[in-house]
Amino acid sequence: MKIHSQKELTTLQLQVEGRLDTTTAPQLEEALGSNLIGITKLIIDFTTLDYISSAGLRVLLTAHKTMIKQDGQMVIRGANAEVQEVFLITGFSEILNIE
Repeated sequence: MKIHSQKELTTLQLQVEGRLDTTTAPQLEEALGSNLIGITKLIIDFTTLDYISSAGLRVLLTAHKTMIKQDGQMVIRGANAEVQEVFLITGFSEILNIE
C-alpha cells in the first residue's frame, strides 16, 4: 500500500493506493497519528484503493472519532464499488461522510 499526503493549513489529504488490510492498516494509522493535531478537515481519497478489511475500517473509525473530538470533518472520496459495498454492508456508509 502507498499513501501520499498533502497538508495545507488545517486540511490534510491522504491518497491511499493498494490494499488496506491487517498488514497495511498500521501504515495508515501511522500516517494519521499526530498529523491530525490541529486539522479540521481530513480528506481520504480511495480512488486507487482496491480492497479494505475490518482492520482498515477500524483505522477509519478511529480517525473519524478523532475528527469529531476536534470539531473537524472527515470525508472519504473516490471509493470503488467493492469498497463502497463493504461500507454499506458494515453500516459505515451511515457513519462516515462518503462522497
